Amino acid sequence: MADHFPRPSAPASSPPDRRLIAVGTIARRGGRTTTVRATPAGVTGSITPAGGAR
Repeated sequence: MADHFPRPSAPASSPPDRRLIAVGTIARRGGRTTTVRATPAGVTGSITPAGGAR
């Protein structure tokens, strides 16, 4: 059967912008834990002895 009703076309606008909220890494080497976190506000990081002792 033929379709007699018009179908809405896809919007011509681009998709919404996507932004990175945060990214981080944790590395454990040589008895130390290195943590780095980057957000739109800036970058923070820390190095602590393995096991969480400070």
